[in-house]
Amino acid sequence: MIDIYADGSFRPKTATGGWAFVAFQNDREIHRAQGFARGLSNNTFELRAVLEAALWIGTNWAGASATIWTDSRQTVTACHAARAIWRNNGWRRLEANPKKRKRLIQDVALWQALDRQLTANPRIEIAWCRGHDDIVGNELADALARTAAMALKVSSG
Repeated sequence: MIDIYADGSFRPKTATGGWAFVAFQNDREIHRAQGFARGLSNNTFELRAVLEAALWIGTNWAGASATIWTDSRQTVTACHAARAIWRNNGWRRLEANPKKRKRLIQDVALWQALDRQLTANPRIEIAWCRGHDDIVGNELADALARTAAMALKVSSG
């Protein structure tokens, strides 16, 4: 069983951010990764962190049971409830307003990529953990994501 903690960090003034994940097996760190990019929102980077973790599992631990922990309730809820509906709805918003309903969801490319990974690797579970609650993996992923977000600010500047 692999436990991965994923987190994102967003800088609204520059529309940049960072993502990170840290993987553990038997409470021992086995891998970490981080990156930075431009983006739309904090959820872009929370989602990107989960996607990058799922890609890493698919490449390095295909078929293994894994839990990706995130402190983003929005990402967890969307993975469990909205993802299948979005897929069947052409990746369009779930809105009562017909004009809004025609619009693609935010971060559609990231959601489609994550959907492919989770479909290909059904033993990956996406779960919620409380952020900033002294959970070692979550705190480490948070620090790495914030560092990555700052790296882009320094390099773009």
